[in-house]
Amino acid sequence: QDDLDFVQSISAGYSVQKDAEEAVKCRERGNSSFKTRDYTAAALHYSQGICFAPQSSEQLSLCYANRSAALYHLQHYQESLDDIDKALKNGYPSHLSQKLEDRRTQCLKHLFVCQKVKEDHHNPASKNHRSPDRVKKSVGPLMFGICPQAAVGFNLEKGRHLVATERITAGEVILNDRPYSCVLIPGMEEVKGKGGRQDTERALLFGVEHRRCHRCLTETLCPVPCEGCSYSRYCSTSCQRDAWEEHHCWECPLGADLMVMGVMSQLALRVTLKAGLKNIQMARDPIRDKNTKLEPSCRNRESSDSYPCHSNQPDPSTSYSGDSYLSVFHLLHCLNRHSPGLRFLCAVTVATLYLKLSKAGPPPASWVLSRPSEANSQSPDEEGGMTDWSSELWLLGSAVLRHILQLRCNAQAILMLQNTGAANSPVQSSREIRIATAIFPTLSILNHSCCPNTSLVFSTGTSSDLSADLSKSVAEYTSTARGVTATVRAAKVITPGQEILHCYGPHRSRMVTQERQRLLQEQYYFLCQCEACTLQEEEEGAKGRQHLSGAGGSPQESGLLCGKCKGSLKKSSEERGTGFVCSQSSCGHHMSSSEVSQRLQELRVDLDKAVDLMERERPDEALRLLRRTQCQSGLILAETHPLQGELADAMARAYATMGDWNNAASHLERSAVAIGSQYGEDSIELGRQLFKLAQLHFNG
Repeated sequence: QDDLDFVQSISAGYSVQKDAEEAVKCRERGNSSFKTRDYTAAALHYSQGICFAPQSSEQLSLCYANRSAALYHLQHYQESLDDIDKALKNGYPSHLSQKLEDRRTQCLKHLFVCQKVKEDHHNPASKNHRSPDRVKKSVGPLMFGICPQAAVGFNLEKGRHLVATERITAGEVILNDRPYSCVLIPGMEEVKGKGGRQDTERALLFGVEHRRCHRCLTETLCPVPCEGCSYSRYCSTSCQRDAWEEHHCWECPLGADLMVMGVMSQLALRVTLKAGLKNIQMARDPIRDKNTKLEPSCRNRESSDSYPCHSNQPDPSTSYSGDSYLSVFHLLHCLNRHSPGLRFLCAVTVATLYLKLSKAGPPPASWVLSRPSEANSQSPDEEGGMTDWSSELWLLGSAVLRHILQLRCNAQAILMLQNTGAANSPVQSSREIRIATAIFPTLSILNHSCCPNTSLVFSTGTSSDLSADLSKSVAEYTSTARGVTATVRAAKVITPGQEILHCYGPHRSRMVTQERQRLLQEQYYFLCQCEACTLQEEEEGAKGRQHLSGAGGSPQESGLLCGKCKGSLKKSSEERGTGFVCSQSSCGHHMSSSEVSQRLQELRVDLDKAVDLMERERPDEALRLLRRTQCQSGLILAETHPLQGELADAMARAYATMGDWNNAASHLERSAVAIGSQYGEDSIELGRQLFKLAQLHFNG
């Protein structure tokens, strides 16, 4: 009870209740953004107001009406019409309704024109457009599972793993997987707009939870709010309904408590609620009644330090798909590896959640079944205040605890690319942000390597390039494709018999061996023995690169140039003291670490100033500063140094903003050289840079 009271005291600061006063504040902030013609921010503020406004209240109708205006200016005419209908349905003041009717008329006119243009464009080729061959080609990319050129293998040393059975070429899709369940990470900034300080201020107000569907993670400016809380929102009424039936009917009254308990606890609960009583009983039966070989193999695996303990022996009943609960249930929980403190914390968290759920009302539909004798035999004595389904609740709690322990080794961060800088820039830079945590049954089969032979990307939403009048089978695939998809592609040629590996986070191009192995041991409980970790010679050079100069390139290079002869600098030996020495024996010039750090810091300051000038739409001044900085950088940095790459990238951006495509492409090519040297020729970082280069050539 003390733990329950403690959670209650903290969750009081995370209220998710409807609040009319807060809705007014959001609407006023939206009005301020609307006046400055920042319609995206206005729509987001109005959406916040819609989520806070009580059902059927005047504030709800006003927020819908105002959002319809912002969406109209963003040329989202159908969404604007939908909001007009919702405003009128929720009691929009009659003396103001003429404004909405006028806006409705304008939206219909625009939609009619757009439809006419589409018909004129498609009519001549209508027969080809509807041909069966075209339909079949569209369906292909939406399929899920493992490609025919790969198969799941198993041995006691590695557990389940993926192996190539045929030659797989670079770029080929190896598997597509959907998460069994996922949870958005609150507070992660994700904003796109005009750029500069305005975007910085907006990022402080909106996180991914404000503009992404809480079920399928699709981006939306006009979310459908939960009717019971102010936090959850969805891209459509269908996602809202599905989430409610699957898990949110229970999560809704516990919203603030779940936010305090953390993403992992909420994800474990969500997995359990989605599975339902019947699936959990089926998954537990082999372990409890048959004492099959699944659990012993789990213990055997845990005696080995060489491979990740994230998956188990294949079960004949297990299918490798995002909807298979059995494949989730039999992922290893590594119970014997977790520290006593962590196990105790997880147990207390679930016990607290158990007490909360016991008072939350009737069970969800997926848990309303006759109580089996096994479940009754495991439940505690019923106490006052417990519902009449306490045995099912006890089973639910034990499953949640199992999944919390599993998630430490099996949770997958969902990363998306976010454009940085101005939205109207002709060439966009991007960065990765973590928007959610999920559990992927098929993806969990892959073992780790610090130098993986695959790349992993995520996509969200529903495929929009399939026509509405396609065959039933295509419509079914379209429906299936809704939500998050993880796609694993070969980053290099993979030969038959070679294991397919991906990176759990620690990568050879970003961390030294000692740091990678420490992180992997702490979270995944294995000592990595991949190709990168066994090449100690390479690591010695990498330590110098990462810690002292931050440079890439081959192990023998620091990315630094000698100030006297322009030869490459290398880390000096102990007898010369800390710092760098020229690799040319005839020169022998020495630079201290402090001198190198100061020179690099000066270049970094100038680069940041130039980027700020571009954000304030002063590319000519930024370009002059970058030219001077580049002259200085050439005295100490080789073309392969990461900072040299950043300077070249910034110059490319400045030239592109001014419409000088040739110079922009030339500098972006220089940037690609540095990135390829830093991350590798088969890295996704280089791929993104080459895509930017393709944009430049296209624009030019």
